[in-house]
Amino acid sequence: MTSVNVNYGALLALQNLNKTTNELEIVQSRINSGLKVATAKDNGATFAIAQSMRGKVAGYGAALDTVDKAISTLDAAITGGNAVSELLIQLKEKATAARDTSLTTSQRAAFNADFVQIRDAVQRAVDNAEFNGANAIKASGNNIIAFANDTGGSLITITAASLALGGTNVTVAAAEAITTATLATAALSKVNISITNVNSKLATFGAASRALEKHKSILTSLSDTLEAGIGKLVDADLAKESAKLTSLQVKQQLGAQALSIANNSTSILLSFFR
Repeated sequence: MTSVNVNYGALLALQNLNKTTNELEIVQSRINSGLKVATAKDNGATFAIAQSMRGKVAGYGAALDTVDKAISTLDAAITGGNAVSELLIQLKEKATAARDTSLTTSQRAAFNADFVQIRDAVQRAVDNAEFNGANAIKASGNNIIAFANDTGGSLITITAASLALGGTNVTVAAAEAITTATLATAALSKVNISITNVNSKLATFGAASRALEKHKSILTSLSDTLEAGIGKLVDADLAKESAKLTSLQVKQQLGAQALSIANNSTSILLSFFR
């Protein structure tokens, strides 16, 4: 039935055109954002899952930051420890030479002067082995701590080990001297003990450094896996969306033409009254 009050064809054409326009807006949004699920409005369940996974990824990022900081602090401690070990070997050389009872006073004084300079360099090496305010080899040093998981509920702790003069590891005193053969013998004994202790601590630090590097690799892999999983859930297939965009654009043009034809159909009624 043809009616002047209601144009059913135009209404139907308008409904189809609006539907096409809405679909076109969705596709354009996906292409612009690269996401098929950008908000909870797109797919509430998938969005919730993706957000939860994003939270874990952010947690792993924070954990990786603490691991990087721990590695840097440990590297500084190892560098300082290596310097201490080398200096102790030099102290051993001076103390051994000073045990010679035939040395003249001036010769012994020269050996002692060298010994004192190297001894003080040990303490400087310890004091400078710092990263971001943390020093694991000074007296009462800072333990090195990193997050083991994405929540920080589990920790990796590397215990500090003092390599300062006069401590439990470096037993050479801050005022140690080799001004006599007897003092040189005593100093040599302390140096030998210190070398053994320092090398033991360096071995522990080295093992801890390798463990942190391995843990960093694991956290990175876990974070990458979650990122890939999020992408599978929410990323748009741009090739598919591009093809759909072209199709909808054609469909939109046809819908507009259909609406135009339907709107003009009521003019037929005028011909009935001519």
